[in-house]
Amino acid sequence: MPARQPRREPGQGGRPNRPPQRRRPRDPVRRTAYDVLQAVDERDAYANLLLPSLLRERGLTGRDAALATELTYGTLRGRGTYDAVLDVCSDRPVAKIDRPLLNVLRLGVHQLLRTRIPAHAAVGTAVDLARSVAGPGQAKFANAVLRKVSARDLDTWLGIVAPEDETGRLAVVHSHPRWIVNALRDAAGPAEVEALLAADNERPRVTLVARPGRATVAELGGEPAAYSPYAAYLAEGDPGSVPAVAEGRAAVQDEGSQLVALALTRVAVEGPDRRWLDLCAGPGGKAGLLSGLAGERGAHLLACDVQPHRARLVAGSVDAAGAAAVVDGTRPAWRPGSFDRALVDAPCTGLGALRRRPEARWRRGPQAVAELGPLQRRLLTSALESVRPGGVVAYVTCSPHLAETRVVVDDVLRGRDDVERLDAPAHLKEVPGLGDGPYAQFWPHRHGTDAMFLALLRRRH
Repeated sequence: MPARQPRREPGQGGRPNRPPQRRRPRDPVRRTAYDVLQAVDERDAYANLLLPSLLRERGLTGRDAALATELTYGTLRGRGTYDAVLDVCSDRPVAKIDRPLLNVLRLGVHQLLRTRIPAHAAVGTAVDLARSVAGPGQAKFANAVLRKVSARDLDTWLGIVAPEDETGRLAVVHSHPRWIVNALRDAAGPAEVEALLAADNERPRVTLVARPGRATVAELGGEPAAYSPYAAYLAEGDPGSVPAVAEGRAAVQDEGSQLVALALTRVAVEGPDRRWLDLCAGPGGKAGLLSGLAGERGAHLLACDVQPHRARLVAGSVDAAGAAAVVDGTRPAWRPGSFDRALVDAPCTGLGALRRRPEARWRRGPQAVAELGPLQRRLLTSALESVRPGGVVAYVTCSPHLAETRVVVDDVLRGRDDVERLDAPAHLKEVPGLGDGPYAQFWPHRHGTDAMFLALLRRRH
């Protein structure tokens, strides 16, 4: 009988002690997509911030990263449609399904109905994922439900689950809450609302901005944009791999966002034009563009945000012609009439950016419009008081909702004879289809941009 070997103490030779290693998920692509869906549900995470960090952390690149991105954003965009299908295929209402399992099912339905992944692979991987996050019993439930889903294609399912009323049909077919369908119909009109809803579910192209005086469009390496002279479309790849972006001389910024800031700089002002204001500047996209343009004219931009962490982001975006400050825009720290130009990029529901932030459609309800309204009015009033007679204000939202756009402007200007509305589309003549004025409205289905709203207002002498 072999002699018993003495137990080795730590540090006495043999296999070295190692810290426990986190096990790599069996299917890291789908697990990454699932983890983002769960974080969005559980803690209101932003997919566009969380997903890139998880891809880096888990070493997912190339085709794996592309698939994880498609599964994440595709599932978030299609959630309303998929829940309607699941309601038919499950023996319990969607509202009664535990969230971890429900997100697995949504991920599986997306693969079955909107990708080329074979049905057996879509079901099998979803069942494996359900087993790991919810247990064996729930895995059997997922298998039964997804096999029912796989029996029909998307068009057939839509014919079954879409309601007969037009709002309900649009909500299910294009995966938007009913209240958003109604709001977008009011803003875009009945003839265009379906095209707008469909555009919200398309993958947006990545648009870069070359910050004036710091980078050129040629450095961005993409296709020059249709409208903005500072923009280029990135065909593929990580924007961070573009040297000008990595160095902070360029950035990712929607073309509509660039153009509303540019329009402010195009309005002629009499007298001095040296002091510019960005009243709600975080996270700094428009401030980065404005500070470059201000520098070219010998002007200076003060870019403010009420949140310190957002003000820090702004400080990293502006150049020597700009400065960032933590300021409550509704209680400004400067005297009235201190500025020649002012931008109010007001906090809003973000209904104009649902292509880029698809989870936003499920995060907010119609009450958010009413909750944000008083703040929007206070900020616009503050901006108008901050510019001198002859100065100009741009009121901007990334939402086309009438209650956040023209209604706010009309309410603030009611009874005032010291402010005139300027023709905003006339200051963006290179862009067709912005409306008849005086306001300008960008649209995803018309312009390929976010649905940015712009009002240009001048203080009268």
